[in-house]
This record gives sequence, C-alpha cells and structure tokens, in this order.
Amino acid sequence: MRLDKYLKVSRIIKRRSIAKEMADNGRVLVNGKVAKSASQLVEGDQIMVLFGNRQVTVQVKALLDSTKKDDAKEMFDILEDKRV
Repeated sequence: MRLDKYLKVSRIIKRRSIAKEMADNGRVLVNGKVAKSASQLVEGDQIMVLFGNRQVTVQVKALLDSTKKDDAKEMFDILEDKRV
C-alpha cells in the first residue's frame, strides 16, 4: 500500500493530499529513511511523522484499503509520541 494512502486510511493524517505533501517534503520517514508518498509499505515497517513541534513514531500492524473510525486504531501501534 502507498504511504500517503496508509496515513490517510489509518487516520494518522486527516487528508491524503496533506499526507502526500508532508512525505514529498521529507517530513515522513519509513524505517529511518526519508520516504516519498508513493513508497510501498509492508507490515512491520516503522513510520515517523514530523508534525510542527511533535514527532510520532508508529509501527504498521495491518494494511487495510478502508476502515471505519474505530477500526483505524487497529492498523498501527504507537511507539513514540513526543514534543520536539
């Protein structure tokens, strides 16, 4: 699954266009490397998203094409959520 779609479906980022923009600007890392929006994800990957003054690291648990709001939390585990 594409990185930008995963971020939107899992509700880590609200809109796919914003997820694409953040990834293409180098604010999303997959397994410690800067990733583009079209990067393919697999289960077990670690994603670090750099919001303004916040850094969130999650691990991919499931790749689902669509989810309901309650099921989105089952797609990832939060490893770290800190202010920078």
